[in-house]
Amino acid sequence: MLAVRDRRDRAAFARLFDFYAPRLKAMAVRSGAGSQQAEDIVQDTMLTVWQKAGQFDPTRSQVSGWIYRIARNRQIDLSRRPAQPLPEEIETEEGHGEDPAQILALDQEVRQLRDALGRLKPEQFGMIERAYLGELSHSEIRAETGLPLGTIKSRIRLGLDRLRHELKGLRET
Repeated sequence: MLAVRDRRDRAAFARLFDFYAPRLKAMAVRSGAGSQQAEDIVQDTMLTVWQKAGQFDPTRSQVSGWIYRIARNRQIDLSRRPAQPLPEEIETEEGHGEDPAQILALDQEVRQLRDALGRLKPEQFGMIERAYLGELSHSEIRAETGLPLGTIKSRIRLGLDRLRHELKGLRET
């Protein structure tokens, strides 16, 4: 704990986490917390230990007492919090089938989009696929591919411009 407090030593914190996390979870479960809530208590406790390591004073308490007190206080805070309301169920109208013309039109649009994507250059398609279908940020794509950020942005922009040009007729109908 002193290494974490004095030097912000991540390896020492990892050892603290590995030692105390299962014990804290067991304590929380024995005190009536569910498994997920117990894991939340452990995460919050260990985050607090990292953030407030500078407040630890070995002359006032042992490491275990300090950490268990943080966990107990976190569990008390969670038990005092009012229960979250359950989401309301959305009622859907029965008996209204989808319009066959709309289904056919949507199917045709999907085919046109698929064809337009297939005509993109492979590097443009790859970037668009990662950004929009893979939901990756530009920096995540850069880390994954090793390409410069400007190249990634250019390929996405050029690919989207080409798709926009090829699919402009869809909006007019």
